[in-house]
Amino acid sequence: MQTLGGIWFMLLALCFAIKIGSHSEPWPSLLSSLCLASFYVLLGLLVMTRAPAKAHADGWLPRIAAFVGTYMPWAIGFFGETDEALPNLASTVCVLTGMIMMLLTIRHLGKSFSLVPQARSVVQTGPYRWIKHPLYLAEQIAIFGVVLKVLSPLTVTLFVLHIGVQVCRIYYEEDLLRRNCPEYSGYEASRWRLIPYVW
Repeated sequence: MQTLGGIWFMLLALCFAIKIGSHSEPWPSLLSSLCLASFYVLLGLLVMTRAPAKAHADGWLPRIAAFVGTYMPWAIGFFGETDEALPNLASTVCVLTGMIMMLLTIRHLGKSFSLVPQARSVVQTGPYRWIKHPLYLAEQIAIFGVVLKVLSPLTVTLFVLHIGVQVCRIYYEEDLLRRNCPEYSGYEASRWRLIPYVW
């Protein structure tokens, strides 16, 4: 699964790299495609290089939620894109913001990175000082950037569904950490889940 997941993201990066190589799009669209290709390469590398876990979530539902939450939204990029400058520039800003947030988060998360709910350690540095799931927040910002590039009622619906799946992933992950990392209970009591002062 690790290898297949990495290959999926590398193929997505290749699709956008081919578009960039064609030079047939206006520069805002090319810039947005370049950001997406870079982001997919980053995701592919993270998936392929993560360390083994000391505990996994039980049952199929957490794995299905992780699979859908990880791979489904990135297929949005295959829908028809806009050539308009404003949506492409907004997409670029969101994808770059999500990518930078992801890099900063992973710098502190290190080998604890995972896709399906897995227990490795409780990270409390960097953005984890303020919220429990900064990587999910970074991913949602980047995916919102992809939606802006291919904005339609269908892609907005997929984005909303994806948020629901991510909420399920958060609950599965928290339950696993509570059961396998004794220090997690004290940590979670003083942190917001995703958005400070909201949730």
